[in-house]
Amino acid sequence: MNQVLLYCRAGFEKDCAAEIQQKTTDMGVYGFPRVVNHSAYVLFECYQEGDAERVVRDLPLDSLIFARQMIAITASLSELDPDDRISPILAVGEHLPKGGDLRVETPDNDEAKALLKFCRKFTVPLRQALRKKGVLLAKDNPKKPVIHVCFTAPGTCLIGYSLTTNNSPHYMGLPRMKFPADAPSRSTLKLEEAFHHFIPKQEWETRLAPGMWAVDLGASPGGWTYQLVKRSMFVHAVDNGAMDEQLMETGQVFHHAEDGFKFEPTRKNVTWLVCDMIEKPSRVAQLMGEWLIEGWAKEAIFNLKLPMSRRYEQVTENLDTLGAFLDDYNVAYEMRAKHLYHDREEITVHLRRVKRQR
Repeated sequence: MNQVLLYCRAGFEKDCAAEIQQKTTDMGVYGFPRVVNHSAYVLFECYQEGDAERVVRDLPLDSLIFARQMIAITASLSELDPDDRISPILAVGEHLPKGGDLRVETPDNDEAKALLKFCRKFTVPLRQALRKKGVLLAKDNPKKPVIHVCFTAPGTCLIGYSLTTNNSPHYMGLPRMKFPADAPSRSTLKLEEAFHHFIPKQEWETRLAPGMWAVDLGASPGGWTYQLVKRSMFVHAVDNGAMDEQLMETGQVFHHAEDGFKFEPTRKNVTWLVCDMIEKPSRVAQLMGEWLIEGWAKEAIFNLKLPMSRRYEQVTENLDTLGAFLDDYNVAYEMRAKHLYHDREEITVHLRRVKRQR
């Protein structure tokens, strides 16, 4: 087979398909996406033999906004005998690279969730059989490919592999985070996930350091401010709405009851700008660009609300416009965007001002 499996949020299959179509075309790989609405996955069929392996190797998963995981598919099985599902999988194991780990999983849709219990139970005997067959190494090895067996329905699965240098480390591509009991709103998980996704763990001590100053535009009631306070930062919380009393009692939060689009910091000591305002994405992107151009912040994490249709095209247009705006002012930057697990009808963008290379 010569297919690439991409996991995404249910309902965003067309956006994931539009993106992989464009990205593969840009790299000289040609094919077409197979889409089933609300399936939470896309299958991209490559025309040229070997191109699926090329895609999972050379197309950075981190460059894709809507895809959560990317897997080269080597086999597809259906109507598996409930009394012996393992033998057919072993029979196609010769097409897999030797793996260092196994994930038996399912796309994140309502129908497939019923399969999760089976997937977890099936993992142990399948792992043992694959190791005996030599498809899996005797011990887990994080440097070797991950073998994926994705059940899309009872008795139906796709078999393939992902590369640890270019995959999500999370089961089903989904990070698991616990909602803090003292957080003012569940939106706090959006910023926590964004920090995990965009900021390498080894850089947290310098880029998310205690004592830093941050600005939260559209802060009320304080879900995103909570994440900053938890990291011992000081926060200018800008919103006409009220802030959570517990956050205010920390002494780390300074509430400005005003419009986030009009607020300007009085001192240039702000490292982080965060923003989750419900506004037109073009307007929010413009505002983020202005903050970096003025030198009011070094890094920004913000959400862009998605339209009802042509979401990938609109997102690309907004990001391209923002990039052109920064280029016009000769601002060197890094920008990445992702439809995170805790996002719904929005994407999260990380924007960072960097030194221009000479």
